[in-house]
This record gives sequence, C-alpha cells and structure tokens, in this order.
Amino acid sequence: MTAQPNYRPPKRLFERETSALSSVSAAIVASRLNWPLMQNNLTRADLDAVIALLQQEDPKLTHGEHVLAFEEEWSRWLGVRYSVMVNSGASANLLTMTALRLLKGPGEVIVPTITWVSDIASVLQCGFTPVFVDIDPHTLGMDTRQVLQKLGPNTRAVFLTHVLGYNALTDELLGELEQRDIPLIEDVCESYGATFKGRKLGTFGLMSNFSFYYAHHLTTIEGGMISTNSEELYEMLRMLRSHGMVREAHSRNWRHSYSRRYPDLNPDFIFAYPGYNVRPTEINAVIGRSQLRRLDENNAKRRDNLRIFLENLDPQKYFTEFRTEGNCSYALTLVLRKPDEALCTNVMLTLRAHGVEFRRGTAGGGNQLRQPYLEGVVPRGIWHDYPEADHIHFYGFYIGNYPSLEPQKIEQLCALLNSLSGN
Repeated sequence: MTAQPNYRPPKRLFERETSALSSVSAAIVASRLNWPLMQNNLTRADLDAVIALLQQEDPKLTHGEHVLAFEEEWSRWLGVRYSVMVNSGASANLLTMTALRLLKGPGEVIVPTITWVSDIASVLQCGFTPVFVDIDPHTLGMDTRQVLQKLGPNTRAVFLTHVLGYNALTDELLGELEQRDIPLIEDVCESYGATFKGRKLGTFGLMSNFSFYYAHHLTTIEGGMISTNSEELYEMLRMLRSHGMVREAHSRNWRHSYSRRYPDLNPDFIFAYPGYNVRPTEINAVIGRSQLRRLDENNAKRRDNLRIFLENLDPQKYFTEFRTEGNCSYALTLVLRKPDEALCTNVMLTLRAHGVEFRRGTAGGGNQLRQPYLEGVVPRGIWHDYPEADHIHFYGFYIGNYPSLEPQKIEQLCALLNSLSGN
C-alpha cells in the first residue's frame, strides 16, 4: 500500500457510497452473486447434537460436563494445557485483562489500531493505559518495529490481534518480549488454526482469546475461549468466569487452601475476586464439540479460497502481498493499492449490486482511533499518525469466506473487480 506519513483520507467517502447507490442499473442487479458473509455455519449434525441433549430427562443446561469436555478437546486441538470457555470472545478479552491486572498491577498495554472494539475496551475497563501502534500492511497486525519502540518500564503486556486469519508474530517480537519478561496476549478470534512456523497461533502468549461467534471458523452461536499453559491463571480464570467463586476452581487443593484460610466462611460461597458472570451453556458446548471435528478440514478450504482470490486480483489496483504462510483465512481481504476515491466507490457499488456482502475497514470497522469511545482517551486527530491503519479504514474491505464458497464464484468476482476503473 502507499499510505504516507502525511496521508489525509477523504472526509466524505462514506457519504458518497450512500448517495451513489441509486445509480445501480437493473441489468447489474439481475446478475447478482448472492454472496453473504457466512453461509451454512450450523449443520444438521450440530442441531441434532443439541436435540439429543434436550431430549434427555431433565438435562442440565448451564455449564457442566459438556463445557468441561469441550475445554479439554479444544486444549488438545490447540496444543495447550488449559482452556476456559466463556459466553463470548469479548468476555474472553475482559477476563484476560482482569487476570493480567491482578497479576501485574496497573500500567500500559500495547494495542493495535486495527482490531475489534472489545480488545481495547477491556484494556480500558481494567484500568490500563492503551498504547497504540500502526499495522504492518502485509499482515494487518501490529508493526513489530513500532511495538519494540514503545516497550517501556510501565508495559504490562503486548495485546496482539491476529487479523482475518493472518499471523502477526515475528521472531524479533517474540525474542524481545521473552528477553524483557513482558507477557504476550494473543487475540486469535479471527485466526484459530493459523500457524507461525508450524505451531498454532494462541500457543505463544501467556494467554490467548478465541471467539465462537456465528460467522467465525467455528461457532457455538455465541461463545469464546481463553487458553493458557499456566495453572495459576487457569484457576483464576475459572473463578473470574463465575462471580469470583472459589468453588469454581478445578483443583481440590486450590479450593481447600481457601477454606483453611477463611474458616468463618461457607466453603460454597467464598469469593476470591470481584468477578463476573460470563458462563457459557451446555448447548453452546455441544455445538462446539460437534463443530471441532471438522474445523481443520474447513480451514483448509478457507486457505484455498484466499489463494484463488489473491491470485486472480489485479495487483496494479489491489494490494495482494499479504503474508499467507500458515494462514487460515477468516475472510477475503480486499484493499486498494493506493488511495482512489473513484475506484473505492465503484468497488462498493459493484459489491452491493451483485449481492456481495462486505465490511468496510476490515476488522472492527477500521482505525479504532477514530471511534467515539476513545474521545478523551487519546488526543483528537491522533489517527493521522497511523497512516497504514487509516488507509485500511477508508480503502480496505473484507468479503465472506466459508467452506461452501465455490471457486468459480471467487474468480467471477475478481473479474468484476479487475474491470473497475478509478481516478
């Protein structure tokens, strides 16, 4: 991409998109591709597993044996010791930052400018100061050079997002964090199954977060997971998930230690932390266990779809040099190579005219520094200091990618996009 330090995006591009839609011709509408962001992510087998649960005599539906089984199966699939299921990826973010605050105290957390809102919101909600860095256009993840520049004595963690199925790790980043003993927290909500040097993302950090929202690689309708190799964090996260109650700890020794320290309290109602209620249900877990069986196969299809898409796009008009090694594409990444208002408008018109659902700004709606929830947290206009994220904000899109997507449909869309003109 060609974003420059003095890059100034158009002020009214979003308004132009809306006003131009009325010019779409009936002939174009008749040739619609009918391409949603997600399709058939819940199968008959998934629903049958839920029905089997509900047909039991007096089934337990709050978190129980299926949640525990899903956590264990997920841990084996990912390659970690422990996992804790919660009711959403956002709750995973919140518990992760809460645990970090309990362990490390207040300070700064380095965060990306392109991510989902709950990553940064959880940092703020837990009393940390967010320190922003721009992105690497080849991965849409944080620029390693800028992360290393902003590490300091008050840094409590680097909270890195793997965006849209791309790996954002580098040897340089991992080596420096290990040398300085600074924790890495991985947001893998859009990228589980992706790898770095053959090892799954989500196994490098102190903790890692996952989302099982409907449109993701694996869905439990709503749901999330936190994974770690730390027994201390595992027990803490289990308690934080359920009001901070000690009885939620998995270890009997852990529970007994609290009972001995607080003999005046009912062992069933000892609250170690000011926790939350972000528990999942057995229904969520049953769906997750059913879906996990085909996750690797589905991810392979997603990778093939991304390869076809990038190989067929015109590299003169669109950025195609993404680092795809080890990816497990969440969505098809469409980014204009350079700022071009006319081409951008034509892309949006064409996608809408052909029934191709898309999202502007890729993950989370683009440059988070432009969002109103950060007013008063960061100086107004600071987004201009992050030109790569700002380019994605105005000239970046993602399009649905899922296992049932037909290769010929991808090629047809690329031909349409390549035929468009700009300034």
